[in-house]
Amino acid sequence: MSIAITYHGHATFSLDIDGTKVVVDPFFAPNNPLATVKQEAISADYILQTHGHGDHIADTVPLAKRTGATVIANFEIVNWLGSKGVDNTHPMHIGGGYKHPFAHVKMTHAIHGSGLPDGSYGGNPGGFLLTTDSTRIYIAGDTALYSDMALTGAHGIDVAIIPIGDNFTMGPDDALLALGYLKPKVVIPCHYNTWPYIEVDVNGWADRVSAETDVKPIVMTVEQTYQL
Repeated sequence: MSIAITYHGHATFSLDIDGTKVVVDPFFAPNNPLATVKQEAISADYILQTHGHGDHIADTVPLAKRTGATVIANFEIVNWLGSKGVDNTHPMHIGGGYKHPFAHVKMTHAIHGSGLPDGSYGGNPGGFLLTTDSTRIYIAGDTALYSDMALTGAHGIDVAIIPIGDNFTMGPDDALLALGYLKPKVVIPCHYNTWPYIEVDVNGWADRVSAETDVKPIVMTVEQTYQL
């Protein structure tokens, strides 16, 4: 199975899973200070929405309407998207899983908030665990460190995408501890250096990951693609 992960800046990624285009938390230029492409340039068959904050959902409605992509999100966000004219959705909630054509998708716990840009209630934040025939990818979403990450990692994770920026999510120290629970083969950091509040030394963190764990860190530049 062919899987490619492209980083668009902040916490926005595109996954190409055997030709199926999956976008995580759409936040593109000009809304995203790190992004170099606009949502109009992005293809999507599915959208994974971890929570409702503007730096994760700013471009979800226009992207979904333009492409017809199915948005996978919690029940409250799906209802909100419906009120915005997005009809192609799949509601989920924490702990539930569903076999989509591209992968089995399980919604995982996250410790964070999920208010929507217009002040609407966005339900519980979450992450996603994607399982294909050969690969398991964990997308943590915005979260604090919590020990039950060990349950997510219990059956093996090939790639973990985790926040490291501190202030709003785990910082570098807690993200390093998270790897002890998750035990992935590869880690891709996100949600850092977008604004002064979340500026961290990502390369210094990656050096610590290499020195203190068996995990391979991949620090991606914007629009870089990592091929599994």
